[in-house]
Amino acid sequence: MRNKVTVVGGGFVGSTLAHRLVEKEYMDVVLVDIVPDMPQGKALDMLQSGPILGFDSKISGSNTYEATAGSDVVVITAGVARRPGMSRDDLLLTNQKIVGGVTEQVVTASPNATLIVISNPLDAMVQLAKHVSKFPGNRVIGMAGVLDTARFRTFLATELNVSVEDVQAYVLGGHGDTMVPLVRYTTVGGIPVTELMSKEKLDAIVQRTRDGGAEIVSLLKTGSAYYAPSAAGAQMVDAILLDKKRILPCCAYLDGEFGVKGYYVGVPVKLGAKGVEQIMEVNLTPEEQKMFDHSVDSIKELVKVMGI
Repeated sequence: MRNKVTVVGGGFVGSTLAHRLVEKEYMDVVLVDIVPDMPQGKALDMLQSGPILGFDSKISGSNTYEATAGSDVVVITAGVARRPGMSRDDLLLTNQKIVGGVTEQVVTASPNATLIVISNPLDAMVQLAKHVSKFPGNRVIGMAGVLDTARFRTFLATELNVSVEDVQAYVLGGHGDTMVPLVRYTTVGGIPVTELMSKEKLDAIVQRTRDGGAEIVSLLKTGSAYYAPSAAGAQMVDAILLDKKRILPCCAYLDGEFGVKGYYVGVPVKLGAKGVEQIMEVNLTPEEQKMFDHSVDSIKELVKVMGI
């Protein structure tokens, strides 16, 4: 029997993610959205690509949550997308209502699922999902660091004209302007990146990484990124359902690690069948710790506004 994964939100991120997942062939997928007939139409279109792409797994669409019952993983992408000039913080109260309502329904249908949240502002929405679901922290995870790190690796590989596969990096902290790319732990083929480019160039790439989402929003004009976010979500689903024990930067619930207790923050984790199976603590320099603490303070402010 195949695993079952629900993707909530049939927009660009959700539908692209659903297609990536069903192509993997070891899971069946349910795509849920409130727009009448839209998820059904998209799912049928994806299903009909099976004979061409060579997958026999099933995908269906629904406007209700009955079809999602018994899901192993639920990925929440629902919410209002960011528009030009809109910060992630602007999304907070609107998406709080949406994600809170979605979480209530998916938890009722799939009480044993692991939740992956992609909705923005990411750190606050994951905190909300845990609060509403009452799930243990290891089973509620945010997708942020995988995406931010992918952007950082992309920019580094492009600058150095090397394969992205040989660039290893981590981005910690909140998903947004206060993220903390760990340059000190960044390597290219095992070589510290600080030996391969100047501090000025590295600083510019770090800033571009922080502005990664906003850069795409400004180019698209009427939407936000979805190819890379959906790929990041798919990697996390793989790590959980295939019990890969991947070491990935995720938005995880901290219970004293990194000096933070009771909040979701982007950190390296071991991701496997039990969700977050270990927080991978690393030593931070005073400067890195200061940036990390500033990022955590920004997250706390959002959580305070939500009143949870």
